[in-house]
Amino acid sequence: MRDPYEVLGVPKTASEAEIKKAFRSLAKKHHPDKHAGDATAQKKFQEISGAYDILGDKDKRAQFDAGAIGPDGNPKGFDPRAGGFQQGHPFGSGFGGFGGGGQAGAREFHFSFDDEPGGAAGFEDIFANMMGGRRGRPRQARGEDFTAQVTVSFEEGAKGGTRRVVLQNGEQIDVKIPAGVKDGQVVRVKGRGGAGRGGAVNGDILLTVSVAPHPWMTRDGSDIRMDLPVTLKEAVLGGKVPVPTLTGTVALSVPANSNTGTVLRLKGKGIAAHGSTPAGDLYVRLVVTLPDKPDEALSNFASGWTVDYDPRSKLR
Repeated sequence: MRDPYEVLGVPKTASEAEIKKAFRSLAKKHHPDKHAGDATAQKKFQEISGAYDILGDKDKRAQFDAGAIGPDGNPKGFDPRAGGFQQGHPFGSGFGGFGGGGQAGAREFHFSFDDEPGGAAGFEDIFANMMGGRRGRPRQARGEDFTAQVTVSFEEGAKGGTRRVVLQNGEQIDVKIPAGVKDGQVVRVKGRGGAGRGGAVNGDILLTVSVAPHPWMTRDGSDIRMDLPVTLKEAVLGGKVPVPTLTGTVALSVPANSNTGTVLRLKGKGIAAHGSTPAGDLYVRLVVTLPDKPDEALSNFASGWTVDYDPRSKLR
């Protein structure tokens, strides 16, 4: 295996941030998802991951720089194909340095093995301590979680959709926005974060969703509320009036003699159903609205209207 510094293309004086940046850039370029069926890309990605497994870990990097471990992460002199350490290594061939089978005058180590809880440490634990905590098997580490942000429209937040998101490593992916997502809610996209090491699972993407405000709709849990302007004639005589909803325009029946503040419900026209939560409703509050410009006929009608009533009687 090549020198991990050479694999990542960084000098031995590189900082942790520089090493991480180099790894992310190379991992993005050679990720298997972008090179389906390409064995060369797969091998290159494994080499990059192996290099970062050493340089991305402070302890392993220090051991490598000191010559204690090789580019493969194993202690120097260890050959798994030959069954252990080779001649010339301080531990001897086939662990012959332990006990009387080693070189003359070699220090003897006497171990006791006990698999029972609380018993003496097993050989693997003792060997791990002598090797600075490394047990020889690849150290597993869950992949890093990536964070990202996205702003969606009010309609997308209510009904759901798909958005392209740029991750912190520069990768672009399409993320499904679930129906009913709330402003500021964090959506977890499992397994699309950093690659896991040593066979561990990949990290996730933690996507913070901002929902843009709507010009006339507001959210109330799973329901939506809005004000609907109606003419004086529609309010007095009643009738069908068009109402814009998230799924298209529908006809709303306005009762005769409706006042400003009258609230009518359109069932199922709120936030779309999601999970075990049913679809919400749309609550429409009527607002009687006069023409923007003065209307002479309306003025004449009001002047000759003889009905006398006090609309403010309830305020007393």
